[in-house]
Amino acid sequence: MIIEYGITLTLAVGLLIAYFAVVQKREFWLSLLYVSVAVVNLGYLLLSVARSLEFAILANDVVYLGSVYLSLCMLFTVVKLCGFAVKRTHVILCVSLSTLMFLITATVGFLPWYYETVSLEIVRGAARLVKTYGPLHPVYLVYLLGCFAAMITVIVCSVRKRVVASQKFAGLIAGLVCGNLLVWLFEKFINWEFEFLSVTYIISELLLLFVYWMMQDYVHVRDLPKYTPAEERRLGVDIATMPMSIKIGKVLRCVKDGETLASREREILERILENKKRRQIAEELFLSENTVKTYTRTLYAKLGVTCREELYALLLRD
Repeated sequence: MIIEYGITLTLAVGLLIAYFAVVQKREFWLSLLYVSVAVVNLGYLLLSVARSLEFAILANDVVYLGSVYLSLCMLFTVVKLCGFAVKRTHVILCVSLSTLMFLITATVGFLPWYYETVSLEIVRGAARLVKTYGPLHPVYLVYLLGCFAAMITVIVCSVRKRVVASQKFAGLIAGLVCGNLLVWLFEKFINWEFEFLSVTYIISELLLLFVYWMMQDYVHVRDLPKYTPAEERRLGVDIATMPMSIKIGKVLRCVKDGETLASREREILERILENKKRRQIAEELFLSENTVKTYTRTLYAKLGVTCREELYALLLRD
């Protein structure tokens, strides 16, 4: 058991290091999620090697420290992936609730609130806590269910409002959330010797990173003004008569740091700004429509947009 927890901790730390080493455009809550998973797995390992009740309780506190804030980080990561803004008031409220939840779990060994009684036993060389739950233990269940319910609500709202880039990604996130919840519930009602959440957390890291990597070009466009003829009139902008040099200048200011447009991308950009269709662009440049589509995709990625409407919205900026 100790070896298994050592392996999961090594994987968690390795993923944490790889994340900070490889990912340049990091998301704060996803980064904190990686740290929380490493903390949880550290707590599991410390608990398994404990040989005194005091040390085991301390290790248990480390597990809950990571678990409580891990749920919060996963919630805000899902919010960002689904394209919603994280408001400061929401952050303060949620962090306060999470901190209160951790303080309740940290009463073990001092007050009979979370665990009424607790003792230490050794199973196949690994230590584990034997406990009877106190009156405040259901509060943690309510906390977790609240976090998971909030995640599902965000995912459903994003699909209904068509905020999320792909319903497949939304389904993957929902499956990930439900999977973690089911594993946690099974571990509560089935007396497993090994904490399988240590493994599911690592799988969650990988899947969330995959989804974030696939969607990062879609979740950072909330600051764009919405392009409509009415918005043009309100801002006093006439895109149809705007000189091409000004259009290009406005768009090029939005190219991501370290990126440059290839000459073919520049040609396609000019024609898109002339409101030409893909077939027209392909005929003028003697390219296939699929080739134009490929260049358009890379062009949009460099500009941080996903469609023509968002590209035209760049022209409405000052």
